[in-house]
Amino acid sequence: MVLAAGQGTRMRSSLPKVLHKVGGRTMLDHVLVAARTLSPASISIVVGHKAESVKAHLGGTEVQFALQEPQLGTAHALRQVEPLLRGRQGTLVLLSGDVPRLQGATLAGLVRAHQEAGAAATVLTAVVERPYGYGRIVRTDGQIARIVEERDASPAERQIRETNSGIYAFDLEPLFEALNQVASQNAQGEYYLTDLVAIYRRRKLPVATLVTDDVEQIRGINSRTELAEVSRIVRQTKNEELMAAGVTLVDPSTTYIDPQVEIGADTVIHPGVTIEGTTRIGAACEIQGGVRIADSEIGARVSINNFCVIVGARIADGASVGPFAHLRQGTELGEAAKVGNFVELKKTSLGAGSKASHLSYLGDATIGDRVNIGAGTITCNYDGTHKHQTIIEDDAFIGSDSQLIAPVRVGKGAFIGAGSSITDDVPAGALGIARGRQANLEGWAERKKG
Repeated sequence: MVLAAGQGTRMRSSLPKVLHKVGGRTMLDHVLVAARTLSPASISIVVGHKAESVKAHLGGTEVQFALQEPQLGTAHALRQVEPLLRGRQGTLVLLSGDVPRLQGATLAGLVRAHQEAGAAATVLTAVVERPYGYGRIVRTDGQIARIVEERDASPAERQIRETNSGIYAFDLEPLFEALNQVASQNAQGEYYLTDLVAIYRRRKLPVATLVTDDVEQIRGINSRTELAEVSRIVRQTKNEELMAAGVTLVDPSTTYIDPQVEIGADTVIHPGVTIEGTTRIGAACEIQGGVRIADSEIGARVSINNFCVIVGARIADGASVGPFAHLRQGTELGEAAKVGNFVELKKTSLGAGSKASHLSYLGDATIGDRVNIGAGTITCNYDGTHKHQTIIEDDAFIGSDSQLIAPVRVGKGAFIGAGSSITDDVPAGALGIARGRQANLEGWAERKKG
């Protein structure tokens, strides 16, 4: 079960807190990745503030939702999933949707400790140097006796450094009956899940703890400042992993790479580069400054020059892109293909050895091998209602400042004269020219002056 109902008022955002991103993924997605490592029988998410936004974000995933409205605390939130889990047996792992760095191995250790202890509840705890804001673990004879929230703690209790992570494992059998005994007699007037520890102890039910030595892993995010701090840690961790694997980052402090990205050895990445999503980059590439790459597949020995944007593209070995190129969704570049400065491609394949070096738009096009696209070429793919295909076969030569009015096909080895507007197919080996004849009017300039 994941708690994702809170408003997150300190974020000061119209977006639900758990949908803010850390390292290219929402906080909630990070938590769900960790949860799924347990292969759970079900995942329940408690929603509340802007519930529909959270549901829409997770549309199509195998999760079930419970609505908490109004939000009256963590124990109240847990009560909302009772109808979803009624009659079930086993262990319920409770997570917070704003703790994005939690790892699956830690959750597996929590479940293992819980089951080995035969506990009704097991609390994941950590010893923190400055525990301000955290609930404190109060122990008697070494055993956890209760958890006290910061606002309700005495001066002596506030000196305790062992803190509550908000992550638990519960035996389902006694859980929901015990939740009904939780009261709201506290500074917030809410139903604290932490009160369940004292209730279990009074009922002689065993409560266990697991202390983690990785405090950062259980760190929650409650403000934009904390969001930035955790994001920086995630980026730094990823950058260190890549450099250890043989990737050169010229300036790691200005290189932004999502955790899921894969990059081959001997690739060099210059300052100001952002690489997002599920991007995979091969070995011995060079990515120069100011480049953004998202959800793309790039082969080996590829050169990406300055200030390119590449989203949803596939680039084969030895290709060259940029500077100032834009490869949009569905673009495919063949081996040793070249896309130069101020060239935009969309849903277009550019074959092996083909090149579009300057100032062109190529949309909804299939371009063969060894094709030359002259400067200023446009595939006119949109008639105001529908998109149409342009096909350029192998070894064709497209002269500068040409417009190819789709749907149209240029045959193998055909030439298009510069400045042409091609509206009909050009056969293989032919020369297509579509422009008016030049006329020179002698003396016209002097006559105009007069």
